Order: sequence, then structure tokens, then C-alpha cells
Amino acid sequence: MKVKKAIIPAAGLGTRVLPASKSIPKEMLPIVDKPAIQYIVEEAVKSGIEDILIITNRGKSAIEDHFDRSPELEERLLASGKQKLYDEIVDLSKMANIQYIRQKETKGLGHAVYCAKTFVGDDPFAVLYGDDVILGEVPACKELCDAYDEFGLGVAGVKYVPSEQIGKYCSLNVKELRKGIFSVSDMVEKPAPEEIISNYAILGRVVLPSEIFSILENTPAGAGGEIQLTDAMKVLARTKGMVGVEFSGTRYDMGNKLGILQAIVETGLTHDEIGEDFKKYLLELAGNLK
Repeated sequence: MKVKKAIIPAAGLGTRVLPASKSIPKEMLPIVDKPAIQYIVEEAVKSGIEDILIITNRGKSAIEDHFDRSPELEERLLASGKQKLYDEIVDLSKMANIQYIRQKETKGLGHAVYCAKTFVGDDPFAVLYGDDVILGEVPACKELCDAYDEFGLGVAGVKYVPSEQIGKYCSLNVKELRKGIFSVSDMVEKPAPEEIISNYAILGRVVLPSEIFSILENTPAGAGGEIQLTDAMKVLARTKGMVGVEFSGTRYDMGNKLGILQAIVETGLTHDEIGEDFKKYLLELAGNLK
């Protein structure tokens, strides 16, 4: 069965990027001229996703507004002869069938995904983490969906993480099947040094079968006192097995101040409108750095 549904959890409080996230959802922080979440939605659409559920919470109505029509703005753009901008704004509301649900309590990623049970039904689905923008020639979500088509198992987007950083993520028990493709048989969320299985961790993208919901129902609170999606996927990996795909794109952590700056700079350098001027500016600036 093809993966046609996706969940984007966007209910986090964004404490790592305060004070900006006090009034602006971190998912709406711009990368040059588009908010982070637009890149994530575009990735899903380019991967063949047709139905998207964005999981929000109180104070994140700006996300819904962004993907809605804006008659006053559209009228002003047309009156000013800005047809290209008008088309871009209107197209935002037509990219996919986007729905919303609120996670009323911040109980973790596993709980957020469980909130999507009715939306998913019995279908396989992708989860694109709202903190993670992944940019590359091939959409990361598509690489995972292709692996799901091939193996029929849950799929995790993985990357190699240095030992000093992997304690922030999870550690996977992997066996390489071919270049960039692994079997995954176990995982540990936020491992202590003695618990590290390998330096491969899940970063930002997974594709899951609907049976994950019955596992989540029986998943107790884990790291941080929250219901961890990793703990449910661990059960899946141990019982049926999962597949790991080392996605080809570059991941930017939009819940991290340095990650935001890296995304802006690297995207700015390739931007059609400002790329060349921005490159000249950076070269001049770098020449004056000490």
C-alpha cells in the first residue's frame, strides 16, 4: 500500500529558541522567505503525500493561517500587478489536504502521534518531525516511502551521529543490507554512554504501519516523563523488524539556534533572488573576521 498520509507534530513549546518562540511558533520561523513548516509540507507533497495532519497546540494558529486563503492580501497583490506572488500565496492553500488537531497536553511525541489515530485509520503513514527541515535533491520522505514500498516494514530516517552527541537522540542496532539501507532490530532513546548500540540515530523522519497505535496504547512514560515514539518503535523493531534509510539530504534542527542560522545561510546561498549578492556579502564578511 502506498504511503499517502503524513503527520507533522508541531505542538512543542520551542523552549530552546526563546524568546522568539514566545509569540511566534518555532515552526513559523523563516528560512529566508518561507517558514520552516512550509519546507516540511512541500517535502511531503513532493513525496506523494496527499493528506497531511498537523498536530498543534494552544498559540499556534499562525500555522493554520499560513496555509489558508488570505483574500485581502490576494486582492492587494493582484491590484499591484504582482501575479507571481499572488500565485505563490494561493498555491499554499492547494498543496495538499491539510487538517489540524490540537494536542491538549504536552505528553511527548508518542502521545502526539497517537492523537492522529482516527486520521490514519488502517493506512501506513509518514511522520515528519516539525523541528527538522531536511533539504536535498530527493525528498527525504520519498526515500523512506520507497523503502516502505520495497520492504513493507516500518522505516526510520537515520544518520551517523558522533558519540558525544548521540545521547541527545537514540541509538540503533543496525545491520547494513546495502549502501544506505539497514535492518533495525533494536533502539535506545537518549542512551547513557554504556547503552550506545551504534552511532546511527533516527533524525526527523519515519514511516510507520498503523499497528504502531496499539503499541502506543501500552507504552508507559519514558525519557523525560513523556510517551516516547522511540519506545513504541523499539517494540516494532524487536518483533517485526524495521528498516533504516540514511537519507541523502541535509538536516537542520529548527529547535536549535545554530541550526536555524545554518539553514538560513545555506538556503540563502542557493536562493534564486538573493544567492549571488548574499555570497558576495559573506565573502566580504569572512575576510574581516578574526
